Amino acid sequence: MKKIIYLVTIIAAMIGTAQAGGMEDDPLLTMLIVDQFELQTGSGDDPLVWDAEGWIGKDLHKLWIKTDGEYRDGSLEEIEVQALYSRAIAPFWDVQAGWRRDIRPEPNRDWLALGIKGLAPYYFDVDVAVFIGDEGRTAARLQFEYEVMFTQRLILVPELELNFYGKDDPAVGTGSGLSDIEAGLRLRYEIRREFAPYIGVNWTRLYGDTADYAREEGEDTDDFRFVAGIRFWF
Repeated sequence: MKKIIYLVTIIAAMIGTAQAGGMEDDPLLTMLIVDQFELQTGSGDDPLVWDAEGWIGKDLHKLWIKTDGEYRDGSLEEIEVQALYSRAIAPFWDVQAGWRRDIRPEPNRDWLALGIKGLAPYYFDVDVAVFIGDEGRTAARLQFEYEVMFTQRLILVPELELNFYGKDDPAVGTGSGLSDIEAGLRLRYEIRREFAPYIGVNWTRLYGDTADYAREEGEDTDDFRFVAGIRFWF
């Protein structure tokens, strides 16, 4: 935990230095994107799911905040928050470092986060990160997204996310190795660039000990759902 506090202090100092040394033609900018705010329906409960990120900063240096979670059956089942310093290293590519906290499920888990985010050839959005936690815990996450534009307003978005863990953590129900795969296909219509309702499907599969922990709790290890939601940014 001390390492994480130390890292956050460094991030704040770097952002302050970047702002102090900025020039008038490099203004302070902000962005908030709620990429998913949706109701998922299938077998069992119908959760409300969100996935959002935003940043504040200048051309090369930014502070990113990322959050995702799930509200199900009257309570918050999953919440994750990340605060990251982001440094541009090439056109469309940033390296990121900071802190991640898993607020739900309990007990809380804190991680040092290191990653890279950008636009790969053929316009694939890539977000890859490794996480280092207390008591020798490690994790990795790979996220990929692509936009297929049928028209200037009608856009199909395939998405894929894979999560890996270095050791079993029975308290929060995650097992070592490949923990889960989540794939989605969402079709949105941009009424305006900043506001787009969408429909789609989402599939999640648990693996290894993560699947075993879920079975012990009477939960599904293979879940297919229809989704409907909105995407907006400002």
